[in-house]
Amino acid sequence: MIDAMAAEWHKLRSVRSTFAVLGVVAAFALLCAVWSLYAARYWDGLSQARRATFRSAPPEQPLSIALPVCAVLLGALPMTSEYASGMIRTSLAAVPRRPMLFSAKAAVPGIAMFAAALASLTAGVLAGKAAAGGRPIRAFDAPFLDHVPYLLAMTVTTAAVTLMTAGLAAVLRSTAGTITTGMAVLFVVPPVANLLPDPWSERVWSVLPTALADRIATPPGTSPARDGLPPVASALLLAAYVLVALGVGARVFARRDA
Repeated sequence: MIDAMAAEWHKLRSVRSTFAVLGVVAAFALLCAVWSLYAARYWDGLSQARRATFRSAPPEQPLSIALPVCAVLLGALPMTSEYASGMIRTSLAAVPRRPMLFSAKAAVPGIAMFAAALASLTAGVLAGKAAAGGRPIRAFDAPFLDHVPYLLAMTVTTAAVTLMTAGLAAVLRSTAGTITTGMAVLFVVPPVANLLPDPWSERVWSVLPTALADRIATPPGTSPARDGLPPVASALLLAAYVLVALGVGARVFARRDA
């Protein structure tokens, strides 16, 4: 298994698309710093009365948009690109045990995305606190340790999206189909769920993968969600999504011809 993961890591870091995806993550981490500087300058221009009611998104907010998109891309490409080029036959010849090969193809992008998400989110929060200085801006003035639960929730959710996409890629075998389906789940289904009548809109939205990070941990400076699943149930649901996606993907990968 270690050798299979080492081979997949070598392939992952030898293609330009990986660095393009990680470059987007780094760019959005820089955008967190820019956003924090803007929030600090905006705060300086407010009156005392406005400062008392001012609410700002947390400094890591820009990354909450980029990380799921990058997770879908990094989860899809290692699997679908080999089917498109025919290299999957070479991979199967080198690692004939299909469950092991599938596990390596899912685990390596998942670990890489976990590390990239954790590093970028930590950098975003630290940059936000540095930009805010001593200003008592809500969501910026909390101690770093208060951000840690939410950072870990977002990191784990990002890695989970990568793993779910890897399972989907094994089923669809198409780069365009996998990425389109993943993006639809992330950005099309939630607005559609919001069109449902109350209380179903909140109930459906709260169990979607994009909403689970905020249910598992609350960002500093915001109030916990009153509706939907509690944190433990949200974490278990996220794990169930991953297990189902990987289980279906592994079964299809093991039974289909290359």
